[in-house]
Amino acid sequence: MTEAQADNSGGLPLSGMLLGFDYGTKRLGIAVSDRDQRYASPLHNHQRQGLLGDERFLRRVIAEYRPVGFIVGLPLHMSGEESPKSQEARSFAAWLTDKFGLPCEFQDERLTSWQAESLLLAAEMTKKQRKERMDKLAAQILLQAWFQARDPSARLEDVLRRQGLEGDGGFYAP
Repeated sequence: MTEAQADNSGGLPLSGMLLGFDYGTKRLGIAVSDRDQRYASPLHNHQRQGLLGDERFLRRVIAEYRPVGFIVGLPLHMSGEESPKSQEARSFAAWLTDKFGLPCEFQDERLTSWQAESLLLAAEMTKKQRKERMDKLAAQILLQAWFQARDPSARLEDVLRRQGLEGDGGFYAP
């Protein structure tokens, strides 16, 4: 497990849905896993509404999906050093754990937004369409990367291909 995945407060159960978060001060990208924790799907782009608004929104999501834990993207510099945004993401993860009582781990999120943008550009989406999908796709990519770090057979390319997000132009981005 990488240092970015550390800070495991009690560990995550090996089965049950997980929510992945691409943390941002303006928006949260949210992805959800299957119960076997092998595949991630984009779920929501949430426009931040302050802590109370965010809590109300997340309570609805958590009530619907009943996750067993969270994976939060940890923004690192390309050198691997933590950035000021890293501390914000760590504070957000601590808030999630405090509010919802579920364990949280981190995943290095370097280049996830770049990967998401590349996929959306390849799909020839407009700027507005890309903005509507960017953060939740980045959350999917970081959650899938967490699975792959834990189980190398959970390759991102295979998952995206199965979901029609890569390949011969048959691109679908919810």
